[in-house]
Amino acid sequence: MIPKQAKGKRPVYLDNTDNDKLLAIIMALAGEVSVLRERVDTIEKLVIAKGIISSEDIENYQPDAQVNEEREQWRAEYIARILRVLG
Repeated sequence: MIPKQAKGKRPVYLDNTDNDKLLAIIMALAGEVSVLRERVDTIEKLVIAKGIISSEDIENYQPDAQVNEEREQWRAEYIARILRVLG
């Protein structure tokens, strides 16, 4: 599925367009964090309730090199998406 592209100029809400860009970044991050927090909370509650893992297992997890590499790649792509308003 192709993401929709906004048409027209970006609206200006604050006195300075740089402040508007910063606000856009913060709001995008806030939205992402909110969704992720809710999903992680749901997953943790389900797996703990089903006895699959414990909360201690989650707290003590140590990712291996491959997991760290995958997370770093995702993080770089995520930051690029968040900062796209500056481009």
